Formats: sequence, structure tokens, C-alpha cells
Amino acid sequence: MKITPKQLVTCAALLAICLLSTYLKTLSVYITGPIVNACIILATIFCGLLGGILLSIATPVAAYFIASSPITQAVPLIVPMIMLGNCVLALAVWIFYHKLHFRLHMEAGLIVGSLAKAAFMWLIIVRVILHSSLAIDALGAKYDKLLAVASSAFSVTQLITALIGSALAVILYYPLKAVSGQNE
Repeated sequence: MKITPKQLVTCAALLAICLLSTYLKTLSVYITGPIVNACIILATIFCGLLGGILLSIATPVAAYFIASSPITQAVPLIVPMIMLGNCVLALAVWIFYHKLHFRLHMEAGLIVGSLAKAAFMWLIIVRVILHSSLAIDALGAKYDKLLAVASSAFSVTQLITALIGSALAVILYYPLKAVSGQNE
């Protein structure tokens, strides 16, 4: 996987957008989440799988240090699982965009990727990690309340923000494609 200087600059610009959007997390996850997901998608399309994975890994780390949620502070093991969930999205987008060629292949990849990311995060974070004794001990008396919030945040909210990010990526894709001169 060789990355060109143009791809490196594109990836760096998308990473900068992700990092800046992290500061908006206190306003709403429905602002930050779609921006980050759109950047991961666009990085995967324009910079390849490596670019998408780079953003998939960097953004949860930045979020943890800039605007960490109480649940990730109490159970930091969630952060690598968020990274993997983002990688699931990037991988689905990459497979559908770069490897499969049929009508609406990109859009299909965005939908499949969004569903797969939400399902992965719900299964691993909610059903496995948060039901472990490690999480129960770390969250203590707040366990039941935080579990309810996390169940929504790492399932439905992830799906909604991934789908909104996908729509945003589609809107930005065509002008960016024209500017970059990239062919499918």
C-alpha cells in the first residue's frame, strides 16, 4: 500500500477536520459523529484503506483525550473497540468502493458499513465489555444508569451518526472527486 503525497495531504486535512470536530462533542454527538464518519469514509475512498484506518484509530484517541465521556473514562477498553468499529466501517467502504463494481456500489458500501459498525460496537462494547465484571466494578453504583446510556450510544446512535456521515460523504464526494481528478 503506497500512499502518494496528494493522498497524504488529503488524509492530513481530513484528520485535522476530525480533530477540530472533537471540540464540538460537548454540543452534540450528532454533530461530531457524522463529521468523523464522513472523514473516515472520504479518507478510505480518496486515500485508500490505510487512510481510512489511520483516521479510524486516531479519532477515538483524540476524543478520549479532548472530550472523553464518563463511560470511556471508567472503562478505557472501550476506546480500542471504537477504533475497531471505525475500521469495520472503513473496510466495508473500501471493499464496496474499490473492489466491487455495480450500480450504487459506493452507496451500498456506506449502508453496509454503517450497519456493520453499529452491530459490531453493540455486540462487543455493550454485550461483552459492559457486561464483564471489569466494567461492573469500574462503574460501581452508576452501572445500571451508564449501561442504559451506553446501550443506546453504542448501537442506535452509532448507526444514526454513521448514516448521517455517509450522506455527508456522498454530498462531498462528487465535488471532491472532480477536484481530485480521481476515477472510480
